[in-house]
Amino acid sequence: MTDRTPGGQPIRVMLADDEHLIRGALVALLGLEDDLQVVAEAASGTEALAMARAHRPDVAVLDLQMPGVDGVTVATSLRAELPLCRSMIVTGHGRPGHLKRALEAGVRGFVPKTVSAQRLAEIIRTVHGGSRYVDPELAADAISAGDSPLTAREAELLELAEDGAPIAEIAERAALTPGTVRNYLSAAAAKLGAENRHAAARIARAQGWL
Repeated sequence: MTDRTPGGQPIRVMLADDEHLIRGALVALLGLEDDLQVVAEAASGTEALAMARAHRPDVAVLDLQMPGVDGVTVATSLRAELPLCRSMIVTGHGRPGHLKRALEAGVRGFVPKTVSAQRLAEIIRTVHGGSRYVDPELAADAISAGDSPLTAREAELLELAEDGAPIAEIAERAALTPGTVRNYLSAAAAKLGAENRHAAARIARAQGWL
């Protein structure tokens, strides 16, 4: 099955994954498909943005969790800067919140890393053709888990608290008073049934809400 670009050229693909072995294997396997051409590789979110700007791929295949900038953030930037580039997320950590964030960012495909290279090639063609593909199991998990109970501000402050920063530092970075920060973090911890802000941040991260 082929699904070349309108001009008859192969679909230009960028692969971004910080695990060199996985990335190298995918490059080799996708290279066997005569209608796909891997034009760029990246090992981090920052590198993915630079490579996409330089090579302007038709489809960007992005690992969800990469150093520096995650795959969803990369997809958000690509949507604004390269609207003709379709983005898809490949992940070994498919949490419900990740799927919701990805769809909001305009991601057209969301698949687990357990997918075969042949199936991935089919999904790249599907995404390039303008359709969307979401792994059924990941979609079912997202529906059953429901939405995040956190407000945008609560999620923002929990993310700032994730690395153990003191209240004063979080307040300065968020341009809020320490008392206001405490109130937001206490509310977030209560919603998540966590004993403190650090536990709340871990819970929210595990659910994909940060």
